Parts: sequence; C-alpha cells; structure tokens
Amino acid sequence: MPKKEVPVLYLSRYLPAGTEALVMHYLEHYRVHLTITKKRQTLLGDYRHPVPGRSHRISVNGNLNPYAFLITLLHELAHLITFEQFGPRVSAHGAQWKKCYGVLLTELLSQVALPAELQVELKRSLKNPAASSCAEESLMRVLKKYDAPKAGGCLLEQLQQGESFKIADGRVFVKGEKLRKRYKCLEQRSGALYLFSPIYEVERLVG
Repeated sequence: MPKKEVPVLYLSRYLPAGTEALVMHYLEHYRVHLTITKKRQTLLGDYRHPVPGRSHRISVNGNLNPYAFLITLLHELAHLITFEQFGPRVSAHGAQWKKCYGVLLTELLSQVALPAELQVELKRSLKNPAASSCAEESLMRVLKKYDAPKAGGCLLEQLQQGESFKIADGRVFVKGEKLRKRYKCLEQRSGALYLFSPIYEVERLVG
C-alpha cells in the first residue's frame, strides 16, 4: 500500500464521505502537520505558522461530527493561506482571511455534494464569514444536527424559561429571560447571573 494512502484512510473516519481527496490536496500542497486532539472547551481548532524546523501546524478537535470537523479544518486552513499570502501582520479574521476562507468554501461547494441545508448556510457564510462557526448560530444549528445523540443533551433555546440545566463543568443554572441575543441564567450555587448563547449545549435536569 502506498504510504500516501495511510493518512487518507486515517482521516476518513473524521471527514464526510467524498471530501477526503480535497482535504488531502490541501494538506499536501501546504505541507500541513495536522493533529487531531481531544475535546477542548475553549476552541474547536487552531493554526500555528511555521517556525524553524517546523511546518504549518493545524489542530482540530477529534470529537466533532464530520461536517463540523471539515468546516473547522477549512477555517484553520484559511489562516494558513492568509499567512502565506499576506504575512503575519493582518487582522486574524479581517478582510484577507475572509477572502481566503471564501475561496475554500466556494471550492468545497463546487466539488463536493453536501446536505442541502448545510449548502444553504455555507453560501450564506460566504457573504460575511464569522470569526468562528460558533458565532454563526444558524450554521451551528445545522452542524449540531449531525452530532451523536446525548442522553439529556439539548440546546439552551430548547428549554423553557425556569428550567434547570447543567453545563460541562458541572455547574447548575436556571434559564431566565432572553436579552437581545443571549439568555440570562442564574447559577444556583452562587446566585450569579450569566449570559448564554441560545445554541449553547446543556444537559436538561428533570425533577
């Protein structure tokens, strides 16, 4: 078996079917060292520019569903291409990055058959990509549909006002009213108020 087929077979478990060739083209063309990591609470992916003795480095959380993994990887690849074309002295998610990310999304949409609802959201993203897919609520709603089911898991917006829920670090909150784009929620132990995105993943508490 040719060695170049090994990473394709390894990546296939993380990517949507039919996207492997496109992704490998990018990784090989830009000589990317890709690391698949455990779940990180604060980020989905990360890019590090080359330093002496090291090539471009991208890491993506391995717990993401295939479509979320793909979009996150393209997001980080756009940082790489922005660095190569414009250097390090540009805004992280400014006009140059948006242009590079838009090119990658356009190539993806033209070469790969994606679910219709995801195509719609990605085409919408082309108009003004956000700094993170998490910041695009409509896109995140679609991506989350492909997550593996979790017992008791749901989005905050699916709870009724006054319902209790738990987040990943174990803290328990009560859902409050919506203030513009976020929900005001009361932490039960401290009595402190926090603002949560409607699409924040929580565990519904019954009883």
